[in-house]
Amino acid sequence: MDEMTITYYGHSCFQVSFRGRSVLFDPYQRESVPGLELPEGIEVDACYCSHAHADHNARNLVKVTGSRDPFPVTRMEVPHDGVGGQKRGMSQVTLITCGNVTLAHLGDYGRLPTPSEYEVLCRAQVLFVPCGGFFTIGPQQAKELIKKVGAPLSILMHFRTGKQDYDVLSDISQIREIFGGIDERGESSMTFTKDTIPEGVVTLQPLLQRR
Repeated sequence: MDEMTITYYGHSCFQVSFRGRSVLFDPYQRESVPGLELPEGIEVDACYCSHAHADHNARNLVKVTGSRDPFPVTRMEVPHDGVGGQKRGMSQVTLITCGNVTLAHLGDYGRLPTPSEYEVLCRAQVLFVPCGGFFTIGPQQAKELIKKVGAPLSILMHFRTGKQDYDVLSDISQIREIFGGIDERGESSMTFTKDTIPEGVVTLQPLLQRR
């Protein structure tokens, strides 16, 4: 069976591994995100950073061993704010296809998608969705986006939990109230196949550098 493993490193950083190849999304620089520290020694075939802000662009901390994309990839530029990028610039949505499963990392989406953007997102079976607000869409917008896309699995990112992440972001307790049912998992990784994709809205625990 072709198993896929998703590992969460906090904030918006995820590693996706499939058939011996792996990619990393949005690693963050040292001391750029309160309460979080990216583990040392991450090694992947490709690293995708949605934009140049320090909390999403630490390719220098990662060992990239591949010479080309290990999986088919599509990128889509979207605004980092609700005013066409005038406030925070632009961000990239990245879609990769591992076997028969397409995953979409939404980066720092600053507003709800347009109809044409929804068409692209609806290709995905797995979404990585920011939901903390202030810098990105907030919990209510994230809930609306997830419902409209209709992917089986949505993994939340870019929110606050206790002392982890920015204090201007919505805390998981606030997000929980808006979403209702969230599968808040106590582990940092999840593994599944195309036929066993978990369904629903999920959060994972960040796998962090041990001091």
